[in-house]
Amino acid sequence: MRSRTASLPRVAGVAAALLGLLLSFLSLSTPAQAAPTGFRIENGRLLEASGNDFVMRGVNHAHTWYPGETQSLADVKALGANTVRVVLSDGHRWTKNSAQDVAGVIAQCKANRLICVLEVHDTTGYGEEAAAGTLDHAADYWIGLKEVLTGQEDYVIINIGNEPWGNTNPAGWTDPTIAAVKKLRDAGFAHTIMVDAPNWGQDWQGVMRDNAKSVYNADPTGNLIFSIHMYSVYDTAQEITDYLNAFVNAKLPILIGEFGGPADQYGDPDEDTMMAVAQQLRLGYLAWSWSGNTDPILDLAIEFDRTRLSSWGQRVFNGANGIAATSKEATVYSSGGGDTTPPTAPGTPTASEVTSSSVKLAWAAATDATGVTGYDVVRVSGATETAATTTTGTSATVTGLAPSTSHTFAVYARDAAGNRSPRSATVTVTTSPGGSPSACGVGYRVTSSWPGGFQGEIVLRNTGTSAINGWTLRWAFPDSQRITNLWGGTATQSGSEVSVAAASYTAAIPAAGSVTLGFTATRSTVNSSPTTFTLNGATCSVS
Repeated sequence: MRSRTASLPRVAGVAAALLGLLLSFLSLSTPAQAAPTGFRIENGRLLEASGNDFVMRGVNHAHTWYPGETQSLADVKALGANTVRVVLSDGHRWTKNSAQDVAGVIAQCKANRLICVLEVHDTTGYGEEAAAGTLDHAADYWIGLKEVLTGQEDYVIINIGNEPWGNTNPAGWTDPTIAAVKKLRDAGFAHTIMVDAPNWGQDWQGVMRDNAKSVYNADPTGNLIFSIHMYSVYDTAQEITDYLNAFVNAKLPILIGEFGGPADQYGDPDEDTMMAVAQQLRLGYLAWSWSGNTDPILDLAIEFDRTRLSSWGQRVFNGANGIAATSKEATVYSSGGGDTTPPTAPGTPTASEVTSSSVKLAWAAATDATGVTGYDVVRVSGATETAATTTTGTSATVTGLAPSTSHTFAVYARDAAGNRSPRSATVTVTTSPGGSPSACGVGYRVTSSWPGGFQGEIVLRNTGTSAINGWTLRWAFPDSQRITNLWGGTATQSGSEVSVAAASYTAAIPAAGSVTLGFTATRSTVNSSPTTFTLNGATCSVS
């Protein structure tokens, strides 16, 4: 079993180094672009050949170590992904993936209507990892695959080498990266090329950020995208937003090519902010990893079984800003006369197991010519819908409901092409009274602000002696602030009154435990903090 390659030392001064990530770039002059033959970059955005914006939503899959797991691409597609990043080897460190094997991977991606990001993993940690190979060797591998790759520019992105520099002299990353890009262009490659950052992909010293413009301008086609890997170095919202906005503000293309959520020995990554900011900025993200890690905490699916998602897998696929809710299939698969017929509407949902904060819903399956891949449960209030949960089955439990309240639900079906069915008929349920009020504490703070807007954080603490299972948090903004995006729950706002229902992954708070919510909001000149919060109707202490 293999883990996410090398560990990332959390060196002294990382936090200080990342506080200054939002440095000003010089204005970007775009290189003359070759006639597009597939994916291309324009104004810092990844576009399909059709000109449509493409935002990657997917996962990494360790193909080179598990070549027999051929069902994996179909499984990640069934869960809603539009992209898969496939681990390959150029033979320097692991068994080389042959041209025939790579052609098979591409064929599987296309059969499952996925965009394929192909990467060489042998470069991981070069300069610090003695077994790592060079970017030049990786470029030669890609050139050896040219016959397989030519003509696939609509479907394949070439990620030259994974995390191609460690923490030793990361400034050495720039020149070999430029040289590898030029080598591929000189060999006639027209594909979008992806380059990973140094510092084991995390760029905590800012080398890729500071040299991104020169690397981008060295590509004569301008068809280059940067990839940052976000793990324990990125454990605060400020670090994440600063890094990604630095590229966006400079119109330099960027995605989160790998990220983790579970805490490790180096810290606890802030995956909620990663996913929320990626959605806000319309940037791609690819979670690590489908299955097969030495440390199974990073497995999205347990033992490669898509019906057994881990808590990490549930977060990535079905949580706030997750794949199921935000992924859109590449238009190349529908523009050629592909499947454009939606499934039939699911049956009218029925309700059972109603509590003060949750309800179980079930419905008859929808039908579709190519197969239903998932269902979206929504709450309905007049003409307004809000996402409640997603599932691949025909039942789901919705949590975080307010007690003694009427709630109306409906269901949509989705197929593999991303077509969405008509909405089912609705069902209305009334939750039971209050339950036992829970002792609670709230910490509220503004983490960053800008003219007309700000980002905030709420730490919700269970100060009682028993677990909280399902919750709704309410408060009133004093200065006309309005939520624009929230992660960790589902927010609704009427005037100054805000109500947040728990997400599936934040619904349970053990005694003495806590969950953290993050949000962005608009503001006027004054931005006073709320003074009163209630949880399931009980007033919380505020600190």
